[in-house]
Amino acid sequence: MEADAGVIEEVLRLVPQQKPFRFIDEILSLSEEQIVGAYRFREDEFFYPGHFPGRPITPGVILVESMAQIGVVAYGMYLLSCSKKVRPSEMKGPLSLFSLAEDIEFKGIVKPGERVIVKGKKIYMRKGALKVETVMERENGDVVCTGKLAGMGVET
Repeated sequence: MEADAGVIEEVLRLVPQQKPFRFIDEILSLSEEQIVGAYRFREDEFFYPGHFPGRPITPGVILVESMAQIGVVAYGMYLLSCSKKVRPSEMKGPLSLFSLAEDIEFKGIVKPGERVIVKGKKIYMRKGALKVETVMERENGDVVCTGKLAGMGVET
């Protein structure tokens, strides 16, 4: 069953990463089986002047971080709230920690100004641990990056 707009906004507010290290703008859809989120890499991001001067591209580690914030952190908080049968805002200080990246493949680059869509599909969620198959695409559907990511949900 698809989460309603109120729950989606609650999950988005709970993501602990903030500017300049927040790479999730919105959650487009959310259910117990998958999440779809988006981020636009703004032209003034802090990393572009050094990566690479005169020909800026988004670092691969930042692409993976965006996939993790959407596919592990936000998604993990939602699934943790579902398992506890409470609204996300009712949890006491949840924190989702990114713990694994495997089979990461880069198939393209992301330039300043581009918007990406991240799709995360649950592989498993057990004992607060989440593993997700993730895909990052451009708005036209071209795949930029794929991989499996995992994290652990904890309450602080």
